Amino acid sequence: MEAADIAFVVICAAMVMLMTPGLAFFYGGMIRVKSALNMLMMCFIATGISSVLWVLYGWSIAFGTDVNGEGGGIFGNLDFIGFRGMLDLDNSPELLTIALFQLMFAVLTPALISGALAERVKFSAWALFIAVWVSIVYFPVAHWVWGEGGWIGGLEIDGREVIDFAGGTAVHINAGIAALAAVLVIGKRIGFKKDSGMRPHNLPMVLLGAALLWFGWFGFNAGSELAANGTAALMALNTMVATGTAVLGWLVYERLRYGAYTTLGAASGAIGGLVAITPAGADVTPMGAMAIGLVSGAVCAWAVGLKYKLGYDDSLDVVGVHLVGGIIGTLMVGFLAIEVGGFAQFALQAIAAAAVLVYSFVVTLLIALAIKHTIGFRADEDAELVGLDQVYHAESGYDFSQSGGGSATGSAGGHAPAATQTGEKTGEEKVDA
Repeated sequence: MEAADIAFVVICAAMVMLMTPGLAFFYGGMIRVKSALNMLMMCFIATGISSVLWVLYGWSIAFGTDVNGEGGGIFGNLDFIGFRGMLDLDNSPELLTIALFQLMFAVLTPALISGALAERVKFSAWALFIAVWVSIVYFPVAHWVWGEGGWIGGLEIDGREVIDFAGGTAVHINAGIAALAAVLVIGKRIGFKKDSGMRPHNLPMVLLGAALLWFGWFGFNAGSELAANGTAALMALNTMVATGTAVLGWLVYERLRYGAYTTLGAASGAIGGLVAITPAGADVTPMGAMAIGLVSGAVCAWAVGLKYKLGYDDSLDVVGVHLVGGIIGTLMVGFLAIEVGGFAQFALQAIAAAAVLVYSFVVTLLIALAIKHTIGFRADEDAELVGLDQVYHAESGYDFSQSGGGSATGSAGGHAPAATQTGEKTGEEKVDA
């Protein structure tokens, strides 16, 4: 890596770091006031846990030389535990740069899962879940896709290789299917499908979070080239046009289905487009990127409603946006990829997606069950009704007493049909009662 490339990737890493606070705002605005801080903290705690584990052994498992030697690898060796010897290598500046950049992915990926579990899990149990999940799910899958000797990265059909430029499988499909597995273990929120409110408490906060994510995603996607060159430029351009098209696709679907163009829909459409272009953007034309954006925007808008039909409580639509969007981008690049697109490439993409889906779902299910039957994963009913901010953090996101206003609450649940105020008492009023 040239000095300019190192500088470029370090800047991109800082942009990706901003995505986790952006995600916290995006998720935090979509839930009830009484648990808004808890939602922010569920995202923010990942920065601490993943950073420590990355240095201790995560980098070595994900990007160490494959333990099985030549190809077919499941995880890297442990030569770099504690970053041992990293500073003494001839290519130390390059490795440290890549390690910093990839650390931000390890922070963001478990934070994505938190939106599915909003308002009903113990904070200590969530922290333990992150530590275990990144250790035995994210780090190995990252090695499969990007590590030296990883089996997905080495998979070939007719000279073609799997295309996952920035994390369609390792990040979004991985987090999306893990969210579904965890939700199935933890269960539904109290009042799911019965409380007609189900609305975000702070839409400006949601839009701010989406904007920060969109900004950071340029670093996420373009930085994955690890060089300041034409491929990074193409990826950045496609990130923009795919996302803009996805916003339009979501809004058109929403207008036809529900009769309105919502701010939440625009923000969520942007995230769906960003997710879908992540694996594909460096390998498609701008017109191909727009096709991916249009499909992901419309399909994700449809998919977020599946939780009401199928009965799983994915609070903030991690499954509908990240899992579905990740699958769309990973599969569509099989046909749209410049020069190599076709059925053989599509088959490779499908194999990679299916492998991550199965592994992440099964292992996450086991992790969630283990936590549930040991320390307990779900918050008790009183904590859920009162709100997790006071129970776990002894704080409130909004201090209405200083402004002379009354307390307020909103209902949570990501996307839902239009609803009116229910008149339900706030968490504070319930405690007073």
